[in-house]
Amino acid sequence: MTRNIAVGALADLVTPGELVYVPGGVTVPTAFIQDLQSDPQRSQGLRMLTSISPGLPNPLDMERLHASAVVTGLFMQPGLTQAQRSGRFRMMPMSFGGLIRHMREEVDLDLLVVQVSPPNAQGECSLGPSVEFSQLALSKARRVLALINPNVPHYKGSVSIPYERFDYVSQAETTLPEYRTDDDAPTRAAASHIATLIGDGSTLQMGLGKVPTALARILRDRRGLRMFSGMVSDGLMDLSNAGALDKNYEHTCCVVAGSQALYRWASEFDGLRVASCEVTHSPRTLSGLDRFIAVNSALEVDLLGQCNLELADGRAISGAGGAPDFARAARLSPGGCSIVALNASYNSRSRGLQSRIVPRLGEPGLASLARVDVDCIVTEFGVADLRGKSVHERAEALIAVAAEEFRDGLKQAWAETSARL
Repeated sequence: MTRNIAVGALADLVTPGELVYVPGGVTVPTAFIQDLQSDPQRSQGLRMLTSISPGLPNPLDMERLHASAVVTGLFMQPGLTQAQRSGRFRMMPMSFGGLIRHMREEVDLDLLVVQVSPPNAQGECSLGPSVEFSQLALSKARRVLALINPNVPHYKGSVSIPYERFDYVSQAETTLPEYRTDDDAPTRAAASHIATLIGDGSTLQMGLGKVPTALARILRDRRGLRMFSGMVSDGLMDLSNAGALDKNYEHTCCVVAGSQALYRWASEFDGLRVASCEVTHSPRTLSGLDRFIAVNSALEVDLLGQCNLELADGRAISGAGGAPDFARAARLSPGGCSIVALNASYNSRSRGLQSRIVPRLGEPGLASLARVDVDCIVTEFGVADLRGKSVHERAEALIAVAAEEFRDGLKQAWAETSARL
């Protein structure tokens, strides 16, 4: 029988040593986390697995948890640095596809906490705009706590859970967080170069960020586009309104993150499926996509074509996420293309203007994407098309899209490197 739990008693459901799964996306169970953090004793002995990621609101504060609490996740964030060093935060270097296998084969959950819509007439509660790993976690959890939030819309194309599947429910009304981002001239220039690689009828993965936002605006004149992505934002709505989407395709993602207008629109858009990561990041599913164009971002690319998506000035700030899954699939897709986009330079607080195209990845040399999984590197200065090129030709192409003031230094560095190959 389903039990009603007061918001202030949610942390009482956790026994020291138990493993709790807390989803990420836009329906993070904030009320549960806040109750855990209301008193350090409430999280004593806690073990948490979470997919909370950078770029979206994160209520998790390791400093407010008990010293014995241990959180495991896929994404580093600046506020987790000390917790990682002390072992209180365990960052697992794996893609979304890797986490699927890990959860299937190695994880048994004591408690799953989800935020859902109120039940409909059929007694079904929707995960709404954020499914992610929750459906998989549901199959692995001994107990389930559902936070019923009237602001979570009931998406026809999302995953629903029967009310009676919940062991506990709590009424917890919170506003869905919005995701917004601006772009700039270099980003718009890079997006315009990417657009030359995308034809009518392509299947796109382009996630969140400045480049996808700018790219969606440029692609409004395309026709028959298909979306198969981890996350989608307002660009999907814009492309639909412009008539750019294939009306007969089931546009698929695991998270919808954007404006309140997007959340309302998506709840009425019949062509949208919000699916589990078991679908969106499955190599079997992705291998069946023709003309699959994956657009990911990077913080640094070296002259071998290796991409760092996780370290900024040597500090861990993120994780690989789903990028390796999508990049590999696009690289192998008939007519597909694995694209990595980045601004050619950035301003470092300690070192001034720096190139994002570098001779070799900075210490400790972390490559989130292997060189064999990338077709094109794009900056505001153009497209470095690496397909079919030799090691030396790839380096030349990458230097050509670097910021002009760094090109001579990169040429000299490559001459030294290539002399040792």
